[in-house]
Amino acid sequence: MDPVIKGIEIQSAAVPLKRPFKTALRTVTTAQTIIVKLTDSTGKVGYGEAAPTPVITGDTMASIKEAIDVVIGPKIIGQSLVDSEDIKAVIDGTMVHNSSPKAALNIAVNDLIAQHYGVPLYQLLGGRSDTITTDYTVSVGTTADMIAQAKALIADGFTTLKIKVGSDSEAENLAKVIALRKAVGPEVKLRLDANQGWHPKQATYIINKMRDLGLDIQLVEQPVPASDFEGMAYVTANTTTMIMADESIFSVADAYRIIQLKGCDIINLKLMKAGGLDNALKINTLAEAAGIPCMVGSMIESSVSVTAAAHLAAAKRNIKYVDLDASMMFSSNPVSGGITNEHNQIKLPTVAGLGFAK
Repeated sequence: MDPVIKGIEIQSAAVPLKRPFKTALRTVTTAQTIIVKLTDSTGKVGYGEAAPTPVITGDTMASIKEAIDVVIGPKIIGQSLVDSEDIKAVIDGTMVHNSSPKAALNIAVNDLIAQHYGVPLYQLLGGRSDTITTDYTVSVGTTADMIAQAKALIADGFTTLKIKVGSDSEAENLAKVIALRKAVGPEVKLRLDANQGWHPKQATYIINKMRDLGLDIQLVEQPVPASDFEGMAYVTANTTTMIMADESIFSVADAYRIIQLKGCDIINLKLMKAGGLDNALKINTLAEAAGIPCMVGSMIESSVSVTAAAHLAAAKRNIKYVDLDASMMFSSNPVSGGITNEHNQIKLPTVAGLGFAK
């Protein structure tokens, strides 16, 4: 008899971060998240996660619970996992927006499917590798604090750092990046994330100034507001540093639009924005067809959704960059199992599904 989804359980978690995480958009000291468990008729349990990020996705703890418990969840109870395409269509189509609860349910369905095939999810998706290398983010602070963060991360084995900028003046941003480059030396790769903090001409000026100063910035993430696709295209056309779209890209339609406008050099895939693994896969395929590589990143998420994102990153050749440090920032994780971290290396579990204890 075909396995069917029998039950949905959600569990709220609040986990203090090891240190406050500050960007141009927000400051987080305690991570709020929702863990989803889907149980099927064979007793298998699929895990997913929804991380509320109101300033980016618009999702809150309350809205996520309502979406899963009241709106989407009841519609997938009794659905056969053999018809997974239909289940995923229901998750996607029952509500507009609400990308984080959709992501949680989509991840859990994919976990169950991989378990029934008896393989780790990354093997089902493509199977390239069970190990990936991630960067680590230096959050916004004083110059001295950011240098201290950077040096500690390098001492811990990280060779690529993502620097949060965009919340200071042009002069202050430049001064911080100059000081950080001097402090870490030329061997460490630096990525910048402005979190929508600049306008197009300002971004172009700062990025080109950094190039002219020889700061060797690998890429700049989302330099202008998410809705300003034309601004992204302006910055991409007028700089030689690689420009990555993040908050601009929630859907396949967003990706298509920015590709048509030549609005980026790289696309950042985040499950909480895309609504899960399947839409992220579609965006990656579209980007690959256009010759645009992708990064896989995350919000402030626990090991549950970060593990799902790592399975995606490990599976696809077009995913060239990895920014999956979020669960390392947690003082503890709410679920046992999933990925393990050793310095900048992320090791995927080799058991079936995502690899969480049932």
